[in-house]
Amino acid sequence: MITLYPFRMRPIFRNYPWGGRRLGSVLGKPIGEGPHFAESWEIVDHGDAQSVVANGALAGKTLSQVVAEHGEQLLGIRYAQAEFPLLYKFLDAQRTLSVQVHPHDDMAAQLTPPDMGKTEAWYVLAAEPDSLVYAGLKPGTDRDTLARAIAQGVCEDYLHAIPVTAGDCVFLPAGTVHAIGGGLLVAEIQQASDTTFRLYDWNFIGADGQPRELHVEQGLAATDFTTGPVALQTPVPTDRSHVVRLVECDKFVWDRWTFDKPVELQTGGGCHIISVLAGELSVEGDPAAQSAGLGQTWLIPASVEAVTLTPRGPVVMLDAYLPD
Repeated sequence: MITLYPFRMRPIFRNYPWGGRRLGSVLGKPIGEGPHFAESWEIVDHGDAQSVVANGALAGKTLSQVVAEHGEQLLGIRYAQAEFPLLYKFLDAQRTLSVQVHPHDDMAAQLTPPDMGKTEAWYVLAAEPDSLVYAGLKPGTDRDTLARAIAQGVCEDYLHAIPVTAGDCVFLPAGTVHAIGGGLLVAEIQQASDTTFRLYDWNFIGADGQPRELHVEQGLAATDFTTGPVALQTPVPTDRSHVVRLVECDKFVWDRWTFDKPVELQTGGGCHIISVLAGELSVEGDPAAQSAGLGQTWLIPASVEAVTLTPRGPVVMLDAYLPD
């Protein structure tokens, strides 16, 4: 039986008109030619979208194969999962994304084909001056008001806009209307779902002279009109001085680590997704052996139990994992 180890995965790139080239120029991703590299999917097991192991004895295996063949070692206390339940990605938004909403689990399960719901969180890696995110609706916005605003092309009048800078974090439970503003480079942790209902596209006309398809009725049905405006997350201290809690919900936990000396990550019976935001880091047990910097992501299996993280200078790192 193969003993699992910290995985690095080959990124999967998505090209959309709102993307740019910072996935390569800032995060060092091998994006190739072209102006619109929008997303780098770092960890994913969702249908045909499959992370592939890049290091060690399981190199070339998809994440789906690893779950099927080594699920108990990988997922530990969450072994009942048939698929890897989280998706981690980077997004380069050169212009503002469409206004979207994602369904909760029960609604997504009724779709054809069925999917997970999509609760997500964003961490801002870089922001141009005056960058915004749109998160939630202004107070008093109900279904009829939002439907009318969409039809009249003035949806932005009812969106809650938040100025953001590097280091800010936004939590978006399923059902929250949202959009990433232009000028942002963002890390995102989410449920492993790709179901998006596009409510509004800023009256954008594509290269074919046509607007993109909207999903207004489905989006309105998925929207939670009770949540109102969303606030930025306030980092919460933990019992470890180098770790603060960014998000804790029933789908995932997301922490930020800041350290300049070797530290130990204990998996606590579950797997972890760790990602470098600043500095360089080497991970004990990584067959690639060398340290890696900004944008590098590892999947730490539950069976590893504890792993030493050794920085080269000060390191900032995100750590996402499933709740108990």
